[in-house]
Amino acid sequence: MRRLFPHPYLTLTLTGMWFLLVNEWKLGSLVMALILGTILPLVTSAWWPDRPRIRRPLALAAYAALVLWDVILANFQVARIVLFLPRDRIRSAWIPVPLALTQPEAISLLAGTITMTPGTLTADLSADGRVLLVHALHAPDPDAVRDEIKSRYEARLQRIFA
Repeated sequence: MRRLFPHPYLTLTLTGMWFLLVNEWKLGSLVMALILGTILPLVTSAWWPDRPRIRRPLALAAYAALVLWDVILANFQVARIVLFLPRDRIRSAWIPVPLALTQPEAISLLAGTITMTPGTLTADLSADGRVLLVHALHAPDPDAVRDEIKSRYEARLQRIFA
């Protein structure tokens, strides 16, 4: 079974995403979703032979819900900054975020989370993979932004991938 489904979570994710994209719950959509969900992980498995170990899948679901909530809140915060804060009071900042994460998948998920949240952007990863460079639209206290990223997101990802 492992040979047919080398990355079962990816198969489930691709199948679910296909249904969300086509927006039709028909037999043909199911067949296509299963074909894509089976073929794509098989074709790409050579490039990532070591599957990421997700120790707590329910914690990953809670993390996704937290990120969704943060994205919604950040949209309002960015709108408030752009619409009501005078341009000369906006304090953009480049913030280095040292990483405790070591798994490439966890680092990618953290970088994606930062980028998906309006008002922040992951711009670079250091050559040794130990520091993310983050740009924040408005960061009067860059250390507080760094600490929030580490406590709110990185700590959760450490528990999920540990």
